[in-house]
Amino acid sequence: MRREPDRHPPRRKSHAEAKPIPAYGPPEGSFVAGYMSYLLAQASHVYSAGVHPRLKEKSGGIAEWRVLACLVDVDGMSVSRLAELALFNQPRLSKVLDRLGAQGLIERRGDTDDRRRVRVHITPKGLALARPLIETAKQHEAEMLAGYTDEEVAAIKRMLKQIIDRSLAINTPGPPTDPSD
Repeated sequence: MRREPDRHPPRRKSHAEAKPIPAYGPPEGSFVAGYMSYLLAQASHVYSAGVHPRLKEKSGGIAEWRVLACLVDVDGMSVSRLAELALFNQPRLSKVLDRLGAQGLIERRGDTDDRRRVRVHITPKGLALARPLIETAKQHEAEMLAGYTDEEVAAIKRMLKQIIDRSLAINTPGPPTDPSD
């Protein structure tokens, strides 16, 4: 038996009633459009999308880039602190360090103060690779922040750091495990 189509299909919103969907992102007025965590993640995603291909092409991978960038300004860092800064768990970081070590870009050395610990050092070859990558990242940042005043850029960075600090204070049960770094 053939079924007749519904005579009264569900009413759809007119274009005037529907919330416009931006080219990228959630509809204006939706929960996620104003949800801080979503906005931070979306900002990171779209911001990184502009520079990651350039960094990946020159460094071999974004994970490698993040580790080298974290090591450029320090003379050795504990694996736990490096994992925290590079935004990796330690097992993932260990794999990245193995690759970087095999390429001669980093070295693992025993900590002179605590022989149980290992510190990661960037090599001259690693610095030679990382420095141009940092210039690429700085150039991208300048492109992304063009149109903002120096004061606005400083305010954006200050507020992001404050959000990070407050989030860590609320979400971290105790002091950092490695206060020596």
